[in-house]
Amino acid sequence: MVTCKTIKEIRDFVRNARNGGKTVGFVPTMGYFHEGHLTLMRTARSENDTVVVSIFVNPTQFGPQEDFAQYPRDLKRDLELAQSVGVDAVFAPEVEEIYPKDYSTYVEVKGLSDKLCGRFRPGHFRGVATVVLKLFNIVQPDRAYFGQKDAQQLRIMQRMTEDLNLAVRIVPVPTVREPDGLAMSSRNVYLSPAEREAARIIPQSLEAARQAIDSGERSAANIVETVKRMLESCPIARIDYVEACRFSDLEPLDNLAGQGEVLLAIAVKIGKTRLIDNIIIEASEDRGVRKCL
Repeated sequence: MVTCKTIKEIRDFVRNARNGGKTVGFVPTMGYFHEGHLTLMRTARSENDTVVVSIFVNPTQFGPQEDFAQYPRDLKRDLELAQSVGVDAVFAPEVEEIYPKDYSTYVEVKGLSDKLCGRFRPGHFRGVATVVLKLFNIVQPDRAYFGQKDAQQLRIMQRMTEDLNLAVRIVPVPTVREPDGLAMSSRNVYLSPAEREAARIIPQSLEAARQAIDSGERSAANIVETVKRMLESCPIARIDYVEACRFSDLEPLDNLAGQGEVLLAIAVKIGKTRLIDNIIIEASEDRGVRKCL
């Protein structure tokens, strides 16, 4: 495995791979790897001749009161883990390599970026779209891998590639969970033992919603209320949002039946740590439910 710090280095690496007739899979990350990241890499490894991973804590997606400086970082450990799952190259640039002095160009996917987390994190998805497009232009992958846990980000990446006619194919990968159901996240390390125990209410509330849908409930308001009641039973949980919407355009729904892929999404603070989670399902007119991811 090679580690590249500059755009020229990673471009030269990818160019050599392509000259050898190899396909390129790409996993963009902010590092501090957990099993969710490694699953993305393993999936990329199984579908491509060459796998590139980026490690870059992107400052433009953090708000002024957010945790950019405190965001967990451990490059040495990340490199060891990436090598252990067969990654061929890691691109780990400094901020100045991606955003040189007087940088002034940004990308915004309107209609998707201001919903859900976008309401609480203004400018976040502009930063995400900008850095991912830059990484796509640098690496020029055939496929790029994104986890469903960040479902809004996943949909924005899909829409950006469609709208800008990018050659890369976005590959969604199901959420990887802890044994008790909590979605794996780099921010889980911020939780105290008591907060970590309390955070179990998040996947439990989504499971209660799934069971209600399986039993025939189609009212979005009733399903959202089921989730909220469970979350509110936890004294240290503070809800940012619980919302049922079409996955395609993230528009809120009144009724789930016949809407295609439906995203039930949660953002909640456990103590000071903001966690997100979701399920994506397809609810028919009757009691049938198809799990999409």
